[in-house]
Amino acid sequence: MSIETGYTRDTIGKITGEGLRFIINQDETVKLSLTAMLAGGHVLIEGYPGLAKTLWARVLAKTLSCAFKRVQFTSDLMPSDVVGTRVFNMRDSVFEIKKGPLFTNLFLADEINRTPPKTQSALLEVMEERSITIDGETAVLPEPFIVFATQNPLEFEGTYPLPEALVDRFMMRLDVGYPGVAAEKKILEMYDSGFLSRDLDQTDIKSVVTAGEFLACREEIQNVRVDDGVLNYIVSIVETTRRVSSVAIGASPRGSVAMLLAAKAYAAIDGRDFVTPDDVRDLAPPVLRHRLILKPEQEIGGVKADSVIEHILSRVKVPR
Repeated sequence: MSIETGYTRDTIGKITGEGLRFIINQDETVKLSLTAMLAGGHVLIEGYPGLAKTLWARVLAKTLSCAFKRVQFTSDLMPSDVVGTRVFNMRDSVFEIKKGPLFTNLFLADEINRTPPKTQSALLEVMEERSITIDGETAVLPEPFIVFATQNPLEFEGTYPLPEALVDRFMMRLDVGYPGVAAEKKILEMYDSGFLSRDLDQTDIKSVVTAGEFLACREEIQNVRVDDGVLNYIVSIVETTRRVSSVAIGASPRGSVAMLLAAKAYAAIDGRDFVTPDDVRDLAPPVLRHRLILKPEQEIGGVKADSVIEHILSRVKVPR
């Protein structure tokens, strides 16, 4: 399928248009999360409670008309509550696999950092391999499979930091802020007219794209070209994260791969069949911010990963 058809741009445009009817003034969050999903990645959204993080995932599932499961992560959640377990069938006298909520297309891990690391780590295999192993029996999940996780800032009571290996499996971490005065008024008007976030079945949200059409978009982005200079640019940015004095541990090669795939999807959404350095610059913060471990003295001093990334971008030469 040729990128010149604009199939991806038009298809993602339908999802965006429908989603922004309900997710007010979060255009960047919507575009970047769709970019990650189109590139085959998972999305982690961080923000204070009440900023429509969960609502966006639920609206997205409606527009994509795909299988959707949501789990509220709590301090007493066990790995088997998410993955599934083997149970004994009394009638047939055999053990059977009882599938957990991860057996779906779009899985929402709501407030993922409110459950202990033991349960968080249950996602490691499924996010990387798209398969689940229960008592030695492995099941492959259907495509598309996307983990969409939300989390509160770590300074909130009752939160646990995510294991580094789990964080690295998210293609992007998006930070959601307050919508602004004008946007908040639109939200009030929406609720005043009868909208209820807890009952989306009673709204006029439309299923504008099928799972098959979304997968076709993934095939199309394979035709997006990446020049050698842009490849070198990606490698230089990621490699520099390992050498700057403020960073204890920089991004891994998985970060480079995430940047490449996300840039191809980002270009396709804009209707282009080539990646530009600007695509890479736009994507560097969401792709890298959660992969950098700053030195303790930097964190104590209030230095943020985004400011480090901006410093790196100013140092690395941009290809023509």
